[in-house]
Amino acid sequence: MVTVGIDPHKPVHVAVAVDADGRRLTRPLTVKNDANLIGVLLKWIRTITDGAPVTWAIENGRGFARRLADGLLLTSHEVVWVPTRLMSAHRRPHAATGSKSDPVDTAAVAHAAIATPGLDRHRIDNRVRELRVLVDSRADLVRRRTMVINQIKAYTHLWLDHTPGDLTRQPGVTSLTVLLDTTNMSDHVRRVLIEMTTEIDGLNKRVRRLETTIRELVTLLAPSLLEITGTSHVSAAVLLAEIGDITRFTSSARLARCTGTAPIPVYSSDKERYRLHRGGNRRLNSVLYTTSIVQQRSHPGARALLARHEPAKGARGAQRILQRHLIDVIHRAMTKDRATWQHHITQHQLAA
Repeated sequence: MVTVGIDPHKPVHVAVAVDADGRRLTRPLTVKNDANLIGVLLKWIRTITDGAPVTWAIENGRGFARRLADGLLLTSHEVVWVPTRLMSAHRRPHAATGSKSDPVDTAAVAHAAIATPGLDRHRIDNRVRELRVLVDSRADLVRRRTMVINQIKAYTHLWLDHTPGDLTRQPGVTSLTVLLDTTNMSDHVRRVLIEMTTEIDGLNKRVRRLETTIRELVTLLAPSLLEITGTSHVSAAVLLAEIGDITRFTSSARLARCTGTAPIPVYSSDKERYRLHRGGNRRLNSVLYTTSIVQQRSHPGARALLARHEPAKGARGAQRILQRHLIDVIHRAMTKDRATWQHHITQHQLAA
């Protein structure tokens, strides 16, 4: 068995092949990230493996390596993603000299893949990818809108002694536009404020268009997920975009670890104690927190669970228990939805 570690970059990818014991089989190969990338890599690895099975381990990332992973998967190769945090332990032999280079990183990727056999396998799901683009675009627009709204509120407070209403909605934008047209102020300041108001109005429209498209896609992909109290179409879209195919997680416990909602044992001397997991996917963790807040206000079962655990765990501890419980509910709902998907998902089929 041969494992190829890859450290991806925008102009080039660096690859190194190691055997099952972690020994390098060849010098690292640097390949240009262009249309010939897959052909060069496959020709190179055939001269090394002599027909032995190959696992391609790629440092995890959404950008530069996605096309590489797709190409390898479509040529019937197994591709796994290696989280950056798993590589740190395999860089330690170089810590004394402070060595940090592409060959060191590629070897660390390969060694981490060998030491962690349960890594996520790459798969191609164009529906989920499409949703991820929409979710990311909406998040970027919302961040931009928030920044402009904060700026214009500061300026209107300074120049007009006025704080606008909700500028994410049309009545608030219209009210501010009328105020700017009828108030006496510097022409230069008026022009800047009008331009900012126009930008906010445009961002609002773009966000609403994206949310309409997201609603249409999510309604088809995740009807059971949407039935969970506190899960909006945008929240469900984030869950789908970040998790993708729920069959990646064979149990809700694995999903809990990925989202940072599984408590970490830190006890010794037979004194049982757990602490909050501050790792995991923070975007998913944020969605779970929001959902738990909504359920705390409007879901009888969630309120009963919180009331049962608050005396012993405190308010924050009970909140974390609710989030962990939500993972079980979400895992069941996404598994049920996954069974109804009709679109094709490309993934590596392990040999029998």
